[in-house]
Amino acid sequence: MRTTDFLRPTKRLALTTTLIAIAGISTGCVSQQEYDKLWETNRSLTNRNSTLQSQLDSMNSSNSQLQGSAGDAQSVINRLNGENQQLRNQLASSQNAYGQLEDRLGSLQMVTLDPATDRALSDLARKYPSLIIYDSDHGMLRFASDLTFGSGSDQVQSSAMDSLKTLADVLTSGAATSYDIQIVGHTDNQKISSGTAKRHPTNMHLSAHRAISVRNTLGKAGVPWNRMEAAGWGEHRPVVANNDGKGTAANRRVEIFLVPSSFTAFEAAAEPAPVIRSTPVEQRPRVDVDPMK
Repeated sequence: MRTTDFLRPTKRLALTTTLIAIAGISTGCVSQQEYDKLWETNRSLTNRNSTLQSQLDSMNSSNSQLQGSAGDAQSVINRLNGENQQLRNQLASSQNAYGQLEDRLGSLQMVTLDPATDRALSDLARKYPSLIIYDSDHGMLRFASDLTFGSGSDQVQSSAMDSLKTLADVLTSGAATSYDIQIVGHTDNQKISSGTAKRHPTNMHLSAHRAISVRNTLGKAGVPWNRMEAAGWGEHRPVVANNDGKGTAANRRVEIFLVPSSFTAFEAAAEPAPVIRSTPVEQRPRVDVDPMK
């Protein structure tokens, strides 16, 4: 039962009692004792009515607060649901990216070099430890650009020449002759200086030009040109996070990969020489020559 339902008969009872008391007084049929009793009853009911009204007001206030709290709670629930959905979306995106990465890793073909070439490249890296890092899993030599080239330059320094010539000896002997050579240049994300930009407008240019210089050095040392290619990634394939504003030496590098050769030499099929028959001069058609042509 609602409080207001309880109060309605109470109010009616108080009002009826009051009317009865007044009616009794007006008719003179009620004694003083009865009048006092009715008056006391009326006052008691009035106080009860006032108390119930206070309780009703308090309950209404509590109800309003509860409704407000419920509204706030629903708002919090809605916000949490939204954040939960965002987290679910982020998780799904991360799982998708992870799956793509696994697919890419699964599709990568690890290069297994023959033992003799692998041993020769390992020896080369040990001979020049400050200049070369050898990754046998990928058949890759990594040359530190800061030791191979001058700052902003694509000219191979004399200190790196010996290592490249030794590499050329490895590439032109034994089983190593069956590999193609991919030469790839990289830079950090430092902006090209105005002086360097005259020769290498961007980091992409500088990385590619350095790869070409290494190719030229190997080619002059005897490595067949048709086994080598050169390319540059600029600053777009860092191996470590770039230290913005200060440069990152680890990202300035030239990588040389040995991969199974894809080159096939085609020779033109021998064809019989055409038969040339001489025509007597007197039988040859006359050709008028325009002296202006």
